[in-house]
Amino acid sequence: MGTPHKADHPHVSHLFSPLSLGPLSLSNRIVIAPMCQYSADDGRASDWHAQHLGTLSQSGAGLLILEATAVEPRGRISWADLGLWDDATEAALGGVLASVRRWSKMPIGIQLAHAGRKASTARPWDGGGAIAPGQAHGWHVLAPSALPFNAGDPVPQALDAAGIDAVVEAFAAAARRAARLGLELIEIHAAHGYLLHQFLSPLSNRRDDDYGGSLDNRMRLLLRVFDAVRAAAPAHVAVGVRISATDWVEGGWDVAQSIALAGALEARGSDFIHVSSGGLDPRQQIPVGPGYQVPLASAIKAQVATPVIAVGLITEPRQAEAILAAGQADAIGIARGILYDPRWPWHAAAELGARVQAAPQYLRCQPHGLRDLFG
Repeated sequence: MGTPHKADHPHVSHLFSPLSLGPLSLSNRIVIAPMCQYSADDGRASDWHAQHLGTLSQSGAGLLILEATAVEPRGRISWADLGLWDDATEAALGGVLASVRRWSKMPIGIQLAHAGRKASTARPWDGGGAIAPGQAHGWHVLAPSALPFNAGDPVPQALDAAGIDAVVEAFAAAARRAARLGLELIEIHAAHGYLLHQFLSPLSNRRDDDYGGSLDNRMRLLLRVFDAVRAAAPAHVAVGVRISATDWVEGGWDVAQSIALAGALEARGSDFIHVSSGGLDPRQQIPVGPGYQVPLASAIKAQVATPVIAVGLITEPRQAEAILAAGQADAIGIARGILYDPRWPWHAAAELGARVQAAPQYLRCQPHGLRDLFG
């Protein structure tokens, strides 16, 4: 008689089936989503990153995406954010990656980001508030328009044409550094109210030039950044975008505009789209609950062939499996849940009757009755 999980689950798990994101092949559809650690030293990765990423790289997930990594110092959310803008930040991250890769074959990607008007803040555990220029750890921030995120925050500087060109080149330069580091995927951060999202949303973008007004104009910067990153990255590196599919504010960015953006990105060769929401405007009203963002991913997936990653309070293996089985998404992003349970993919494989990769040093922990859990 077979083991109980085999009898209960004779089919192959959707969650543990392979997936290709353009040139990148994943062994399963669990994606560790980017999570800021606020633990860098002038943008340089630290020992914290080595232990944090080392832990996640032993989880059995199909892909690990590094946290939002600033393409220039002014693009950091906080003074303690990770960066990839010069030789020092590249070398520091390279050292961490070498340590992680010594013990793990998990594909590793990076999220390239610019915080725009949400930059120059304190770390979350220090309150997270805006820090004014001239104060310790503060600097002048950039935005599409001179509108602060919160009333009372320092007013950002509206980017001029030269400033926009410099942002595009900063993303391209960071992509070249990421490729030199052997990273296998680049995710462009256009979600959560950061600079590229600020250009997308009419709530934060009040420009009257080629980058404001119409939907095509508001999408222009992100599409320029995508084209520049795609041109800078070798063909074997997957390139995609993370978006907030809605601002959750009336009159803001919404699903219909997100579908139009997804189509434009697909036409340019985007290898995936990672669908989150919110973060642009403090007036947002988010209906938080299990899988609350999955309908957004599903609506976009219905309109494009590009692989779609769903994320947001997807915490249970059968919940993740059901999302994939219903065709609502192609992969599942796990973030806070895998911080809480760094072996979430192991436990999901055990529950769904699948197999997962584990380091040989850990094989002795295989539970009795699940002797084929580890592949």
